[in-house]
Amino acid sequence: MIYGYARVSTQEQTITPQMNALNEFGCNQIFSDKVSGSQITREGLNKMKSKLKKGDKVIVWKLDRLARSMKDLIDLISWFENRGVAFESITEKIDTSNAGGKLIFHLFGALAEFEKELIKERTLAGLAAARKAGRCGGRPKSLSEEDKKKIDIMIEGGYSKSNIAKTFKISRSTLYRFLEEQ
Repeated sequence: MIYGYARVSTQEQTITPQMNALNEFGCNQIFSDKVSGSQITREGLNKMKSKLKKGDKVIVWKLDRLARSMKDLIDLISWFENRGVAFESITEKIDTSNAGGKLIFHLFGALAEFEKELIKERTLAGLAAARKAGRCGGRPKSLSEEDKKKIDIMIEGGYSKSNIAKTFKISRSTLYRFLEEQ
């Protein structure tokens, strides 16, 4: 059985060109969604997946209609592959039912993994450089050193913790954390 899958991200987009291409390609049944590809729950995709059997084929007009990220695409194609379901993208001319298509798809997967590792390395290098320059991530401190000295004086003067917190526009829990640190 040949199944088609079409998706548009917004209600304003038209799904007609995808449907026409999938019909011309000879799909026996076409499933569709009008939802962002980043959405985890896509009813049409889930219905199609529930019908797939070994020997079936899934056709899409373009790769980005099936998934929004390379990771999601690889996960879906691997899911198909594990169940003996072939995959084909009309526009990119990738067909996992033959050796060449499988090779191209696995190259995409390797490139995606490489890109993910590069991003991770750059992020870690950036964080290390920031720490070396004396910057640390996270939210800025609510209280300056001068504020802390004023709080100590107010506590010694008998001010209530609620009034101190209101004066410095901080929560009482922030004030209590400050007091515990001393």
